[in-house]
Order: sequence, then structure tokens, then C-alpha cells
Amino acid sequence: MDLLLDNSSEQPPRSRVALTRRIHWSDLGVQIGLIVVAALLYFGVRYVTTGSQNVAVANARRILDLEALLGIDVEQSIQAAAISSRAVVTLSNWIYMWAHWPVIIFTFAWLYFRAPRDYARFRNALFVSGAVGLVVFALFPVAPPRLLHDGFVDTITEWSTSYRVLQPPSLINEYAAVPSFHVGWNLLAAIFLARNLGSSRWRFAPYLSPVAMSLAVVLTANHYVLDTVAGALVASLGLWVGWRLAHPKIPVLGLPPHAEPAQEPVDETAGV
Repeated sequence: MDLLLDNSSEQPPRSRVALTRRIHWSDLGVQIGLIVVAALLYFGVRYVTTGSQNVAVANARRILDLEALLGIDVEQSIQAAAISSRAVVTLSNWIYMWAHWPVIIFTFAWLYFRAPRDYARFRNALFVSGAVGLVVFALFPVAPPRLLHDGFVDTITEWSTSYRVLQPPSLINEYAAVPSFHVGWNLLAAIFLARNLGSSRWRFAPYLSPVAMSLAVVLTANHYVLDTVAGALVASLGLWVGWRLAHPKIPVLGLPPHAEPAQEPVDETAGV
């Protein structure tokens, strides 16, 4: 954790910080293109690997059985305790809908201009974990709680009209509950944001995001408790791999070209 939070050893001297913040439009276009293509592939593969409803529901029952064995099958009790409060439900809906992709996009932008090396690590971690998730979605489709109709309430559909319009069920794989990238990717964003807040008193504030999202995905009946754990584990695997891929000699998976400040020439006559 200290390694992830302490970024001081990699920061360039203050006189050269500006070099990491210049806009290189060609590189920025490449980076945006990579992210857009990866996102399209991610959602495209999710769509074409949609499993059958019967298999997804059966796998969901297996998740609930395992949770019961572990004593963590608390989804229904959590939702039942909160469902009577319109304010709590609305807050959970908003966290689920608007505290994921905006957080990811903000983190991309922040790191690109403030910490390019960590930008590459963050980007690679999302790419790797997303690829692992797609394999899991294809091999082990799982229906979310809201599709089981076992007393769960789909609060997003019941209390909101915008989200299902932005992401119509007909265009996404609804049987991709495991792992939860709402939690896993928010955790990655929190790690890198906290790492680059330095010694600020707010350096641990970003971790409120994955904690709040973990509660929101369960309360809205979009994920199981085990999904949040799986999301964090897959994201951690992506972080481990992505950290090692972020090498300046790797042109596609490495750093933006302006990430490594130019070395100042050595004055060989100094001290003569």
C-alpha cells in the first residue's frame, strides 16, 4: 500500500513538472482512440457472449448458496432495510448511475496531465482486468439479483428512467454480474488518485468511492456481495499486470511520449 500511495520518488523536479502537463495533441488522440476502441470491444464482446437465461439464473443461485455457506447472504436484508427510505434509494441509484464512468473519465484525465506514468498503469490495469472479466462473463454468466424476482427490487428501473435509456438492456449483456467492475474499477481509480494526492489530508478520501459503490450495487440489486469481492480481486490482478506493462520502451501499452522528462545535459566541465 505504501508503494501505491508514495509517488514522490517518481515525480520530476518542480522545474520540469510542466513538461508532463503539455498537451501533445497527436498522443492525446491516440490515447483517446485506444480507450474508445477498448470500450467498444468490451461492450461488444459482452453483448455477443450473452449466456442463456436459465444458465445465468442457475449460476446466480450458486452464488447465493455459496454466500449462505459463508454467512454473507445479506443482499435482501440490506435492501429491505433501506427500501423504505426514498432518499436512501435515490442516493444509491445516483451513486450507481453517475459515480462510476464519470469517476473513471476524471481519473484518466487527471493522471494523463499530472502523472503520466500512473496514467499508463491505470489504463493498462483497466484493459487487463476488463479482458479477464470478459472471459468470466462468457464462461460463467450470472443473472443479477434484480432479475431473480426473489423479493429483490430493481430500484434503478422503478425509481429512474434515464439509466435504462442510456444503457438499454437489449444492447448489453445483463448476465454479467460477476465480477462487479463498478466496484473494481472505482477501486483502481481510488488507488491512483490517493497515490497522487501526496501528503494531503484528503489522500484517503478517494477510497470512499469504492466503499459507497459496494453498498450501492447491492442495495440497487445489481450485484451480490461476492461480486464486489470478485471485482476487487480482478481489478487487483489488472493492477499487478498493468504496473509491469507501463514501461517507456513499450510504445502502445507504455507511457505517453511526454511522460519521461528529457534528461538535463551533464556539464562535464563542472568542478574543473
